[in-house]
Parts: sequence; structure tokens; C-alpha cells
Amino acid sequence: MRIEHYDFGQIVIDGRSYRQDLILLPDRVIPRWWRERGHSLSPGDLTDVIQAQEQVDTLIVGTGAFGLMNVPPETRDYLQEQGIRLVIKPTASAVEEYNRRWEEGQRVTAALHLTC
Repeated sequence: MRIEHYDFGQIVIDGRSYRQDLILLPDRVIPRWWRERGHSLSPGDLTDVIQAQEQVDTLIVGTGAFGLMNVPPETRDYLQEQGIRLVIKPTASAVEEYNRRWEEGQRVTAALHLTC
């Protein structure tokens, strides 16, 4: 799935517009993604990514337009233990990184915070 457009609070994926945070897996979008601790990403927030681990080897986290979502060490360690590489960037840069890797045929997924 290709991300066609991102702007603060909105993203367009394969022609469909979303206005809430989401997880983008190789075969589907999980809309209305909500985290246990708001602006902090915990391992429990990534259950869908872990379940899709046979399809992905890299998770790109978009931390928001201003990069305010935190990815604490325990989450980084958890993903490493699961064999999933982690890329953390503000969401606009994360979208570019995701599209580049997706176009190259890499096994990539994304968890994107669309606002702050």
C-alpha cells in the first residue's frame, strides 16, 4: 500500500483518507490506532505489528508532525527481541521513508501519529 499524501491530521493511503492515527500493514490499514499511554509508544501498542511479523522486518514509527510521540527504550528493546528493525522519524519523514522502502519491495510496516 502506498501513502499518497500526509498533512497534519490527515493521510491518504491508496485513495482512502484517514484522520486518526493508524498502523499500516502490508495487507491492510488499522485505523483509529490508540496507545495505552497517549504520546508514549509501549510494546502493547504494537500487537498487530508483532502478529504480522512474518510479513515485515522493519517498523517505521511516525512520531507526529512535531515529533512529540516518544518511543521509550523498553519498546525499542522489545522490537529488537522480536527481530523487527525500528526506524523513528517525525511523520512526514516517516512517510517518505516508508514509501521509499515499499517501492524497493522491502518488508515494511508503519505506525503513524498524524498530529502533534
